[in-house]
Amino acid sequence: MTTQKLARLFQALSDETRIAVLDRLRDGERCVCDLTDLLGAAQSRLSFHMKVLKDAELVADRREGRWVHYALNHEGLERAGEAIAAWLSSNGAAQAKAVCCGK
Repeated sequence: MTTQKLARLFQALSDETRIAVLDRLRDGERCVCDLTDLLGAAQSRLSFHMKVLKDAELVADRREGRWVHYALNHEGLERAGEAIAAWLSSNGAAQAKAVCCGK
């Protein structure tokens, strides 16, 4: 995952409303109207948050008539987890090889 995509991911995860949206989507797909009711957010505000989550590849959407339905993007979430896991797996090796100031 590129540093630009990682930055987009962490930006998306840095907001309480977006975290709440992801939590609501754990139980399955939701219509945007359900999310506005659950979160007490205006549709325009929620649309902004959903765009950030989509750009970070954390959610996917589909249109049905005039409504948009959102669901977790499992592939995007897995890629995010893999990027974090890579940091964790390389952390011990990096610490063992770390030399400060040439000592």
